[in-house]
Amino acid sequence: MTAILSKQDRLNATLSTLRTAMPELRGVLVATVDGLPIAQAMSDGTDANRVAAMAATAIGLGKRINDTLGGGELTDMSVSGLTGQVYIYSAGSKGVLAVVVPTGVNLGLLHMEARDTAQSVANIL
Repeated sequence: MTAILSKQDRLNATLSTLRTAMPELRGVLVATVDGLPIAQAMSDGTDANRVAAMAATAIGLGKRINDTLGGGELTDMSVSGLTGQVYIYSAGSKGVLAVVVPTGVNLGLLHMEARDTAQSVANIL
C-alpha cells in the first residue's frame, strides 16, 4: 500500500529535490501570491515570512510591468546584489517560488531546475 502525501509533504519534497540538485543555493521558498509562506528551506536564519511577502509583492509588480510592456505571461524575474541574487518564479496562479543564490551560480542549470520546480509547485497547489 502506498502512502498518500499531503500537499505540504509534496511541496517539501519538491524543494528538497531542488536543493539536492543545486546544493549551493542559500534558500528556497514557496509562498502564496498573497505573500504567505507555504514551504521553505532557508538558511542562516532568514525570516521566511518577510521573504514570502516580498517575493509575492515583487512577482505582482513584475506581472504588471510585463503586462504594460506587452511581454506576455511573466515566468520569472530577478533581483541582483553584489554578493547574491534572488530569482522569483511564477508557480501558476496561486504560488510563487523564490530561490536565493550566491553570485557565480550556473544560471542555465538554475533556470532549468527552478522552472521545473515552479511547474511542480503549480501542479501541487
